[in-house]
Amino acid sequence: MTKSDQSFIRQFSWLIAGLHVLALVLLIMAYTIYARSPKETNPHAAQKVAERLAPAGAVYAGDTGRAAMLAAQDAAAKAAASQVAFGGSTDGKTIYEGLCHSCHTAGVAGAPKLGDKAAWAPRIAQGIDTLVQHAIHGYHGPDGNFMPPKGGMPSLTDEQVKNTVHWIVDQAK
Repeated sequence: MTKSDQSFIRQFSWLIAGLHVLALVLLIMAYTIYARSPKETNPHAAQKVAERLAPAGAVYAGDTGRAAMLAAQDAAAKAAASQVAFGGSTDGKTIYEGLCHSCHTAGVAGAPKLGDKAAWAPRIAQGIDTLVQHAIHGYHGPDGNFMPPKGGMPSLTDEQVKNTVHWIVDQAK
């Protein structure tokens, strides 16, 4: 091996060793920075743990217990009402404008348009109860029209769907 080759190998070895040291220093710095940076925490974690650890039931005794039970029932009823679509409103027009208009205004998927007496007449002839059941459970018509259950919003109550169907039918009479 010539002297120039030996010199190149020695310099190249030093270069590789230096790059290894540099990589090691960078890895140590990155770990140090990562270890010192504040960790993100879920602000709801404590609440979720408390919910998991909460007792499944309660014992109510006497007048104090009865009052606590009634308060718990009221709170549960309010929580359930907040989960119902449209805040629990049973106004058919409100629900139509918030949900049904998207299909029944343009006639999407064969939906009869609001106020179209010719399109609604054969449906109304089947009876309001049939229309309500189709609206609640969904419907696939023989001519390809399609109505998803509860208009695609399962959080609607049967009463809300029924009132909305009555309102829509009233517009077609």
